[in-house]
Amino acid sequence: MSGDQIPAGIAGAFDAKMFMKIVKRLGHSAALGIDYVAHGEDWAELVLPYAPHLVGDAETGIMASAPIISLMDMATSIATWNKRGCFVPQATLDLRVEYIRPAVPGRAVYGRGECHRTTRSIAFVRGMAHDGNPRDPVAHVTGTFMATAPAEPRSG
Repeated sequence: MSGDQIPAGIAGAFDAKMFMKIVKRLGHSAALGIDYVAHGEDWAELVLPYAPHLVGDAETGIMASAPIISLMDMATSIATWNKRGCFVPQATLDLRVEYIRPAVPGRAVYGRGECHRTTRSIAFVRGMAHDGNPRDPVAHVTGTFMATAPAEPRSG
């Protein structure tokens, strides 16, 4: 999302819950059904409900990998904006996904992203996806984002 495409209500101090209320009605997030669960100062947790159109293998009912990657891209993106304290347009430079096992058919997948470091233009993230038990992950992710516009530093 570029700076000139920021939906009304997102500019200024970042509010993850409000952001998801807006973007879950738009484009990719709406098509996938990604929704807000919780957030903190440098993390965000989202959920991807199981749906037939997200299945990658009709015989097994296993969810395709692409929706899970999108979930984790969004969760880690929100984590960076939480850490910065403001919305900053950014590009995903790298999002490395290590699949550990397939998600159980019929279960929602939860994605928790954390931003563990930011510089003026780069944010470093990590995260985990699971289908109900965080001790039995579906995937781990690590990545970097590059701000495409100046970030206002977090105050306080």
